[in-house]
Amino acid sequence: MKKGPDILRITSLTQQHSILGLKKPEHPLISIHKFEDFHVIPNEGTVRFINEFYTISIKKGYGSKVQYGQTYYDFDEGAMSFISAGQILLQDGDFIPPGGGWLLSFHPDLLKGHALSQKIKSYGFFHYAVNEALILSEKEQTAIVQILKIIQNDYCLPIDDLSNDLIVAQLELLLIYCDRYYKRQFNTRKTNSAEILTRMEILMADYFMSNRCAEQGAPTVTWISEQLGISPKYLSDLLRNLTGESAQQHIQNKVIEKAKELLLTTNLTISEIAYQLGFEYPQSFNKGFRKRVDMTPLKFRQSTERPLIN
Repeated sequence: MKKGPDILRITSLTQQHSILGLKKPEHPLISIHKFEDFHVIPNEGTVRFINEFYTISIKKGYGSKVQYGQTYYDFDEGAMSFISAGQILLQDGDFIPPGGGWLLSFHPDLLKGHALSQKIKSYGFFHYAVNEALILSEKEQTAIVQILKIIQNDYCLPIDDLSNDLIVAQLELLLIYCDRYYKRQFNTRKTNSAEILTRMEILMADYFMSNRCAEQGAPTVTWISEQLGISPKYLSDLLRNLTGESAQQHIQNKVIEKAKELLLTTNLTISEIAYQLGFEYPQSFNKGFRKRVDMTPLKFRQSTERPLIN
């Protein structure tokens, strides 16, 4: 790959194979290879590119750095990463293939007519940053590689009427296992997850105290994620695993908690509180408050027996 002013758009697996120095793919919509088959590809500086297909990889002994989002990442042993179609990636310096592992690429068209074409959108890990890779245990690696070998076997066979169905079935099984392992990773890193939640609480408290809500609106998932150095999808999945709520729900609840505090400890009008919390219209504040508290802000203020926080 050569450095250029524009983004290199890789639209087909045939084009990907040509860039990587591989022979033409056995199937037009899916490709699977071991990294042992790859060679070093010289790069002039940094190359920006977009793959118009999904990629799943397991990398071991990776000597090259890739930027995904705002983060550069060196892959550890058994690190598994997922990139959705249409993401912008940057390759910094020469492409040096990992010492081992697998690269699986497949075009969205492969999933047409299958339930997985919609279900795959629910897997948040396709939108995680690279530094939020799935770190596999030895047993997990074995299970994943077994599925990859089955996919590889079908990939190398002549295409028939059932080829796509069989491959998509194995892809779905692979993603179910990955979802399971990510949930395990959240659980085994609860201390780190709890620290992220604590930092998020402090960020939001400072945000409310600085009166930024009135000027900029409520804090967004994207803003909080940037401050924490993690991707929005990862933050939401982490919080859902910890608290049962997404990041957006968590923020909305904090806004309502702040509203309750202002209703019971100040003489501000309902409209003033709405504007202070970043609502453009008091009606929107009333509607959101009533939806979560089951009464209007005014009724809540008048209800002296109601606690400050539910």
